Amino acid sequence: MKLNLPHYQFNIKKNDKGALVIFDHLRQRFITLTPEEWVRQNFVRFLIEEKQFPTALMGNEVSLLQNGIKRRCDTLVADIEGNPFVIVEYKAPSIPITQSVFDQIVRYNMVMKAKCLIVSNGLQHYCCKIDYENNSYSFLRDIPNYSEI
Repeated sequence: MKLNLPHYQFNIKKNDKGALVIFDHLRQRFITLTPEEWVRQNFVRFLIEEKQFPTALMGNEVSLLQNGIKRRCDTLVADIEGNPFVIVEYKAPSIPITQSVFDQIVRYNMVMKAKCLIVSNGLQHYCCKIDYENNSYSFLRDIPNYSEI
């Protein structure tokens, strides 16, 4: 499926059950290729190649504990000290970006306290920067480079 992102090459194959799988560079293994996973793999590549996000500070499907319940954020990017810096939430291209999607990432951020939240369905991308000192947030026009956050 065509996304609103640059075109990248991926290692895609069929597994022993005949399902398509894609190699996840961050997890270093093949993952079932769902529409949401297609968005994740393309967006992670976009962050690394176009926005200079350091691969070593990125993780996919990172566990967190929220009100005693185990959750997973789709992609977590850390700062140089290893603290949460950016959280990214993905949806399949067929899923519209709604308030409930933002509510989900905001709930994760209550635990993580990242400086920047990104939501993408591969077609639309939203990025907001959190200002903890002034208890506010602002939506950014574009996804910034890692060094600009």
